[in-house]
Amino acid sequence: MVEVVGIRFKTTGKVYYFDPNKLSIEQEMHVIADTSRGLECGQVVQSIKKVNKDEVVLPLKKVVRIATEKDHKKIVENQKAADKAIPKCTELIRKNKLDMQLLDAEYTHDRERLLFSYTAGERVDFRQLLKDLAGEFKTRIELRQVGVRDKARIVGGLGPCGYALCCSTFSGDFDGISIKMAKNQNLSLNPIKISGLCGRLLCCLQYENEVYVELNKMLPDVGSFVKTDEGEGRIQYINVLKQLLTVVIKNDDTTIIREYHLDDVEVLKHRKKK
Repeated sequence: MVEVVGIRFKTTGKVYYFDPNKLSIEQEMHVIADTSRGLECGQVVQSIKKVNKDEVVLPLKKVVRIATEKDHKKIVENQKAADKAIPKCTELIRKNKLDMQLLDAEYTHDRERLLFSYTAGERVDFRQLLKDLAGEFKTRIELRQVGVRDKARIVGGLGPCGYALCCSTFSGDFDGISIKMAKNQNLSLNPIKISGLCGRLLCCLQYENEVYVELNKMLPDVGSFVKTDEGEGRIQYINVLKQLLTVVIKNDDTTIIREYHLDDVEVLKHRKKK
């Protein structure tokens, strides 16, 4: 077992494990950590705990110190400097006639590296741009191409629900979102309705998926035959959350469409799954 603390360096994004370095670290504290990019300030989102060695990549980077008032002032200064770097970088991109869209700029806490995030339709030869930026800002420059999901996270906006995008406010990562989740929740498979501003599947599809998977295990499929108090019928629609079945019952020349709770019917024949 190894002792770790979970740190996030942005409001949203992945949580990284660090060696707490015997410091008295508590959740929500801001700390300065030694990362692969240099010293950076992050917030503790998982307090000190022990995990198996196979869950982390050893040796772990260490937390250098708990952030001081001076560190917090430096964070503000770094952000102001990064904001000022964006117009200059945009100007140099135009000068070099590069087909790329600049999204964000960020200094590491120690100001030893300036990171620019951008999107591009094709691969960009930015060797001359790197030289120009290094000469302008007198520090190490890093250009990072991001995908459409990360672009939405950086730019922000409002989702179809009317709220700020999950990815730009609280969502940690984009792993495991699939079309199967939409099917589990009986959602329309219209790409427009289940896609976010980024054009990819909505992040929120994964929030309730686990509940739907468990509830679906107890339900028959649409097309299965059931016995009700008004006769035998076929399931036309299922309300997964309420466990309600819409059943079509045909008796002689009459057709009845009724809604039944799962507990009030007996499944006679399951529809064969493809």
